[in-house]
Parts: sequence; structure tokens; C-alpha cells
Amino acid sequence: MPTDKEKQHARKVFDILKEEYPTVKSALDFTNPFELIIATILSAQCTDARVNIVTKDLFKKYKSPGDFLNVPVEELEKDIFSTGFYRNKAKSIKNCSKVLVEKYGGEVPRDFDALTELPGVGRKTASVVAANAFGIPAIAVDTHVKRLANLLGFIESDDPVKIEMRLKELLPKEEWINSSHYLISHGRKTCVARRPKCQECVLGGVCPSFNP
Repeated sequence: MPTDKEKQHARKVFDILKEEYPTVKSALDFTNPFELIIATILSAQCTDARVNIVTKDLFKKYKSPGDFLNVPVEELEKDIFSTGFYRNKAKSIKNCSKVLVEKYGGEVPRDFDALTELPGVGRKTASVVAANAFGIPAIAVDTHVKRLANLLGFIESDDPVKIEMRLKELLPKEEWINSSHYLISHGRKTCVARRPKCQECVLGGVCPSFNP
């Protein structure tokens, strides 16, 4: 369990980020839990901006798991081609749709463990869906969250599950959902992986990795 000092450090960091990014939300466009699953699958090794361009037409063409299940895989691959890794993604989407249709009547389960068991849906995607589609407290650990959690001194680990559990220990449950949004926003705007803008960083006074 983290010490009081470690919790205070996390509190300071997230208080600053909350003020810097007051209107955080998922960068992926969606109108229902199933669309968010598809968008998150497509977002692997792809920018959210590109995914949103693709799903704008995709979700007009396919409105349910049944629609994705019934389309020829070659056609689906063509529809999602620009997101990269389109063959694997098309396979995951069709397999996920199959389980949703056959096991859940085409509905996305709200249970976290059930979400993680869907084809193509790992713990990160399940956390994204639980948090952003259902409002269930969860922390999605993507590359930005993993990197910043280490840089900010919350943990020394590349294990997404360990990072998730550590952040959950450091933060109150009602802040879990937005915590990943704050870190992602900051990782994209300021704490950029290849060239962090430390001189412009609002966390300069509390970041152990600060390098002016």
C-alpha cells in the first residue's frame, strides 16, 4: 500500500492536471458501448483521430454486432484498412460480434470480467468501455498512462496491470475514470514521448523527472 506521502504526491499531480484539463473525455467518438468496443479495437497502433475518421462511415454502415458478423471479412478489411493491422482487427471485430450475438443477444455486458473475455477485448479495452460507456470506475492503462505513471514517480514498472492497481491505490475511486484521461491528455500535449516539453510543463514543481 502507498504511504501518505505518496498519496499526497499523487493528489498534487492530479489537482494540477484537473485544472489544466477541465473537460477531459474519451478521444474516441461513439454513441453506445458496442461502438466504443469497435473504436477501441481499431485504435491499437493507430491514432484516435484516424479511428474517428474511419468510424464516422463505419458506424453508418454497420449498426449492430449482427451487421459486423454478417459482412464478408474482405469487405470489412477494406472498410478499416487505413487503421493498420486491418486483418487482425477485422478478425477480432467479427469474433467479438459473434460472441455478443450468440451469448449476449447482441448486447454488451456491463460485467468487467465478461468484457475481458470478449475476443479482441483485453483488460485495457474492457476498462475503456466500463469507464466511458457505463460509468463504472476503472483505469485504462495505455502507452501514455504507462509512461507518465513511471515518469511522475507513481511506480517503476512496465506491467499495465501493476500500474492500474497502483493508480487505484493512490486515487479515490471517484477519480479513477478521469485519471487516465488526464495522463493521456498531458502525454499528448506536453509530456511527449520523443521530446517532452519540460519548460512548458505545469507539473515542473512536482515531477521527479523534470528536466528544464
